[in-house]
Order: sequence, then structure tokens, then C-alpha cells
Amino acid sequence: MTNPRTAYRENDVRGATAVRLVVLLYEQLVQDLRQALQALEQNDIELRTKRINHAILVIGHLQSPLDFANGGKVAKDLDHFYNVLRQNLVQVQFHPSKAGLGQQITDLLAVREAWIEVDRAEKPSVATAAMTTAGVSASAATDHESDRVRVDWQG
Repeated sequence: MTNPRTAYRENDVRGATAVRLVVLLYEQLVQDLRQALQALEQNDIELRTKRINHAILVIGHLQSPLDFANGGKVAKDLDHFYNVLRQNLVQVQFHPSKAGLGQQITDLLAVREAWIEVDRAEKPSVATAAMTTAGVSASAATDHESDRVRVDWQG
């Protein structure tokens, strides 16, 4: 029998856009680091090490496809962010710190929010077309955009 959570995640990955996959990888990173923090609090060295090592692997998956030729400053800033994140996680492996892990989670959540905004920005044309077809005006579809929290990470 398949784990429902695993089945849901696998279904979410199938057919996802590249940006949605990035958001999912950020969510995995946050989950890994929250589990590492919990393991640190419980003095479970093996689990802490396993979750941080997995997070470092996920960072590699985020970093490897960066396109420096076309990505410009954004690609360089993300590369720097990933390098610093990896260095900080290695540091936490050798010098466990609740505050250190907590800060990494906070930073990841901020950058993840920016990726969520990119994901939303890619979808309005499809959503607006569907709403217009359904008789909802395009202006009504975009009125909620001003209510969103915007997070701009500056590397």
C-alpha cells in the first residue's frame, strides 16, 4: 500500500512546471531542516545528520541547473545563496545550533515565498482566461494581488 503523503507528493511533481518543482524542493529543504532541528532538540545525532545531509543534496538539485549565461545577476545571487546555505549547514553539522538551523529555515522560507510569487505570476494568463470565459472580469481576478506579501531577497 502506498503512503498517501508520498502519493500526493508524486502526483504534485508530475506535470509540474519548472518553477513549481523549485518550490517543492524548497518545501523539502524546510521540512528537512525542521526535522533536523527537532532531532537536535532530542539529541538524535543520527537523524540530525541524515536530514542535514539530505538538505545539502537538495541544495545541489537546486544549484546544478542554474543558467549563468542567461540568468545574469539572479543566477549569481541564487548560486551565492546556495553556497552560503550549504556552508552554514556544514557548520551546523559540526557545531549544532538551534539558532543556526532556525535562521536557515527563515531564510529558505523568504526565498521560497519569492519563488511562489514567480509561480503565481506564470499562472494568471491561464486563470484570467478561464475566469473571463466563466464571466468574471479580469480586473476582479487580479484585485487580490495587492493583498499578497512580497518578499524580495537581496543577495
